Amino acid sequence: MLLKTKLEILADAAKYDASCASSGTERRNSSDGAGIGSTEGMGICHSYAPDGRCISLLKILLTNFCLYECVYCVNRASSNVKRARFSVDEVVKLTLSFYQRNYIEGLFLSSGIIQNPDYTMEQVVEVARVLREEHDFRGYIHLKTIPDASDELLAKAGLYADRLSINVELPTQASLKQLAPEKDGQRIAISMDRLRSRIEAAKDRSHGGKRPARFSPGGQSTQMIIGADNSDDRTILAASSSLYQGYRLRRVYYSAFSPIPDSSQALPLKAPPLVREHRLYQADWLLRFYGYQAEEITAHNSMLDLELDPKTAWAVANRQRFPVDINRAEREMLLRVPGMGPASVLKILKARRWRRIRLDDLARMRLPIKRMLPFILVADHQPGAMLEATDLRMQLLASPQQQLDLFAQGGGMS
Repeated sequence: MLLKTKLEILADAAKYDASCASSGTERRNSSDGAGIGSTEGMGICHSYAPDGRCISLLKILLTNFCLYECVYCVNRASSNVKRARFSVDEVVKLTLSFYQRNYIEGLFLSSGIIQNPDYTMEQVVEVARVLREEHDFRGYIHLKTIPDASDELLAKAGLYADRLSINVELPTQASLKQLAPEKDGQRIAISMDRLRSRIEAAKDRSHGGKRPARFSPGGQSTQMIIGADNSDDRTILAASSSLYQGYRLRRVYYSAFSPIPDSSQALPLKAPPLVREHRLYQADWLLRFYGYQAEEITAHNSMLDLELDPKTAWAVANRQRFPVDINRAEREMLLRVPGMGPASVLKILKARRWRRIRLDDLARMRLPIKRMLPFILVADHQPGAMLEATDLRMQLLASPQQQLDLFAQGGGMS
C-alpha cells in the first residue's frame, strides 16, 4: 500500500482520538543549530493552547487493525473498515517531513491493538525513541499508551514523550464492562496511578539538588466517550472530578459518540453529540479553574442545559447568591458572575484598589455587560427586578454573546 494511502486511512481513523496542545511541557528548541524541532512556535493551526498559541500536531494511528471488540469504536475487530498499518520508519519519516515543511510542530500517536498490548506498545515507544535519539527531534510528542502493556514499557514511553494518556473510555465501570469487555477498569486505574507517581517523582529534586530524569513533563490526560452509554452529565462530571483529584490529570478530553452505521447494538443518544460535548468541556473548565464542585453544577438537573452555558445556567438557578457587589466581593464569588473569567477578575481586583468600579470601567475591560447586568452591583447600577424576572433565562438566550460561545469548541469560558 502506498504511504499516501496509509496516511489517508490512519489520519482519518485517528479523528476519534481527542488530542491536546503542547502546553504544559518543558521548552525545547533547535535555535542553537542542534537537533530538529521545537515545542514552541507556529504551524498550520488546528487547536489552541490555554495561553493562546496555535498548535498543530500530526495525529495518526500506527494501525487501525485491532483485536478488541469495543462496541463504540469504528476500528473494532468486527468493523468493516479499510485497514492499514505504518512501520516505525514510516511514522518517523512522515513526522520529520511534515515538520520540516512547517506543517506541524509535533506528533500525536495512538494505535489499535495488534498481536498483544506489549507488542503494540513496543512499536509506539520505538517511534518516539527513534525520533528523539536518532534524529534529535525536539518537537512535541504525545503518546496514547496501553494500560495492559507492561509497566516497563509505560515507564520507557515517559522518557521520550511530552505527554502520555491512558483512556478511561467510559464514565462508569459497568459501562466499560458492557461495551468494552476486553478492557479492565482496574488495570486502567493501576496504570494511571503508576504514571502519576512517576510524573510527580520526576518533578522532585534529591537532597543534593540533582534533577531527576525527565518523565512526561506535560503530565497525563485521558479521554472519555460521551453518549455511548446511559450515563448522565452528573455522573460524567463526578467521574472527571474524581480523575482530577486521584491522578493529577492535566485534562479530561470528552469525545462525542456518533452512531456507527454497521453497529449491531443500538446505543443511546441523550442529546446532540457535539453540543453536549461542548457543554461538558465548559463545565469541566468550571471544575478546573473556577472553583466549582461537580455536584453543584448539576444540582438542579442531571443533564446540562444545552441552550445556556453551565456557568450562566448555574447563576439563573442560584439567584439567591446574586447580585454580586463588584467593589466588595471576594475573588471566588466574582468568578461566579457570568461573563467574567480569571483575567477580568484580576483586572477588577487591581482597579478597585484605587476607585469604585462603574459600568464604564467594565466596558473599557471589554466585558459582556448586557450578560452581566442581572447579576452585578456596581457604583452606578443595581439589577433590581432584572434578577427576579420570570423570563430571565429567555433574555439571556437572546444575548448575542451566547451564540458566540457555541463556536468555541473545547475551549474555556467566562
